[in-house]
Amino acid sequence: MNKIESALRRTTDTKDLFIGPGVVSRTAEMFLKLFPGKTALIIADKNTWEVAGKAVLGSLEAASVPHEEPFIFDDPELYAEWKFVEQLKVRLGSTDAIAIAVGSGVINDLTKYTSHLIGRKYMCVGTAASMDGYTAYGASITKDGNKQTFDCPAPYGFVMDPVIAADAPKELAASGYADLIAKIPAGADWMLADTVGSEAIDQFGWDLVQDGLREALSAPAAVHAGDVEMTEKLAEGLLMSGFAMQAIQSSRPASGTEHQFSHCWDMENLSYPDGKHVSHGFKVGIGTLASTASLEFLLEKDIENLDVDKCVDAWKSWEETEAEIREIFAGKPGHLARGLEETKGKYVDKDGLRKQLEALKKAWPELKEKIRGQIIPFSEVHENLRLVGAPYEPEMICVDRARMRKTFSYIPYMRSRFTNIDIVYRLGLMPELTERLFGKGGIWEVKE
Repeated sequence: MNKIESALRRTTDTKDLFIGPGVVSRTAEMFLKLFPGKTALIIADKNTWEVAGKAVLGSLEAASVPHEEPFIFDDPELYAEWKFVEQLKVRLGSTDAIAIAVGSGVINDLTKYTSHLIGRKYMCVGTAASMDGYTAYGASITKDGNKQTFDCPAPYGFVMDPVIAADAPKELAASGYADLIAKIPAGADWMLADTVGSEAIDQFGWDLVQDGLREALSAPAAVHAGDVEMTEKLAEGLLMSGFAMQAIQSSRPASGTEHQFSHCWDMENLSYPDGKHVSHGFKVGIGTLASTASLEFLLEKDIENLDVDKCVDAWKSWEETEAEIREIFAGKPGHLARGLEETKGKYVDKDGLRKQLEALKKAWPELKEKIRGQIIPFSEVHENLRLVGAPYEPEMICVDRARMRKTFSYIPYMRSRFTNIDIVYRLGLMPELTERLFGKGGIWEVKE
C-alpha cells in the first residue's frame, strides 16, 4: 500500500485522489465513481476556466456525464468573501448538482463551504500548489470584515495535474512552498507539546506530513522555475498535510507557532497598499522564520539544568494573567476576546507548570538533539523562501519591524495550541527573546 492509499484509508472526508500529468482528463472517471447517477456543476473563475475548466467539461462530455451550465465567477475582485458564498449558494441551491471546484484556494473554499451549507459533498480540481487547505476540513471566509474559519468537510475527491500547477502564476507555488516549509518548525512544536503532556504525537498524522517533506522542499529554485516534477512533490506534500488533518481531526500535524502569526494578521486584515490580501502562505512563511528563530534561541538554553522552582515561583495566577492580557490587548476587542479564551485553554496552575517543566528538563538532553535534527536553520529557511519567490523579510508583506515585534508579544495568547513560544513564556524568557530578535544587532532590529 503506497502513501496515498494509506492516507485515504484514514481520511474522514476525501475518498479518492488523482495526481499526475494529464489527470484532469480523468475527472469524469472520478465523478462517476464517487457520484454515480448525479449531475455535475463546474465552479471556476475566468482564469481557472481557461487553464483547466474547459478540460474538465470535455472530460464530462466525453463520458456522457450529465452537467449543468458551468458557473464562472467574473468579478475581478473575487476572493473568499461572504457575498460570493451567497452568490454561489443561489446557483448551487437551484439544482441538485454536485459541484466540481476548479481552482486554487478561493474557488475551493467558496465551493467547499457552500456545498456544506446545502448539505452536499463536492470534488475539486486543483490548479496551483498554493496551500494545504485543498484537502483539509474547514474553509477560510471573510465575513463582516473578519477572516474566519468555518467548519465544513474537505472535498470527497481531488484531482491535481502538476503540469497545470507548474504553469500557474509563480506567487501561488511560492505561497504553497512557504506553507509547506512551515511543517518543519510545526513538527518541533509538536515534539515539545508531546513532551510536556499537552498533546501527544499521533504517529500516523506525523508520518503523513513529515515523511518526504525534506525532499519536497529541496529545490525551491526549481519550483520557482516551474519544474513539473518538483511542483508535483510540493503539491503532494501539501495534499498529505490536508489528509493528516483529516485523519486526526486536528490541524496539529501542520500548524504551530508560525500559523499563530498568520492568524493574528488575519484578524488585522493584513493587506498590501493596493488592498489585496496577503496570502496565507506568505504570512505563514514569515511566521516560520519567527518560529525557527525562537527554536534556535531555545536550543542555546541550559534547560537540563533548569531551576524549576524559580520558574514556578514567578508564574502568574490566572487572575494576574487575565489582567496582563487585558492590558496587552487594550483597544483591540477582537484580540482581547480571543486572547482570553485561547490562553485559558492552555493555562496551568503552579502545580501543572511544575509537571510540565520537570518533564521538559528530564527530556531535554535527548529532545534538544531531536529538535536540532528536525528544524532547518534560519539562514537556510530565509534563503529557500528567497529562491522560491516568497517574502523573506516582514516588510515584504507590509509588516514593519515595530509591528513584527508587537505581533511577537501577542503570540503567547493567540491560540490554545501549545508551541515553542509557550516554552519560552513558561521559562520567563520572552523579554530576552524579544531583545535577541529586535534589539541592537538582532535579526529584525527595531531602530527607535
